[in-house]
Amino acid sequence: MSKIKKMYREFFGLREQSGPTNPIDPKQTRDAAAAVGELNAAYQELKKTIGESELDEAQLVNNLTDYQGGVEYVLRDPAIAQQTAQEIQEWSERKGFTVIKKTISPSGKIGYFYFRLGQDPALESQKLQGYLAQKPELKHFRFNVRRAKPQGKI
Repeated sequence: MSKIKKMYREFFGLREQSGPTNPIDPKQTRDAAAAVGELNAAYQELKKTIGESELDEAQLVNNLTDYQGGVEYVLRDPAIAQQTAQEIQEWSERKGFTVIKKTISPSGKIGYFYFRLGQDPALESQKLQGYLAQKPELKHFRFNVRRAKPQGKI
């Protein structure tokens, strides 16, 4: 073997493969197939018990066009209402949002933020939706401006 080849192998820690690779054990294959079958049967049973609608993944129900500056959210645990509101406010100010109004219900379960609309409301709604959707403290949220007068047709 050449000197360069030896240096290369030493440098990268390469070694010659010794012996054949482990053959597939038929017993382990049968056991794995049986376990997969049992798991599939348990999943089908669970699907019948719970119902298909409860197994659906979470969907983002807020459209980008719904955003007019207001965000209402519902917390899972009202005990962390102040902390969660503070986190949302700090994040939004760090991202360039201006908080005009921030309220928390007396029970602490529902919170509300009203932001000043910027140049691109669609981009702002995407940022807010992305941030709020990944917060585990929030049960759900929606874009809603409180006490807004309905717009009439002209």
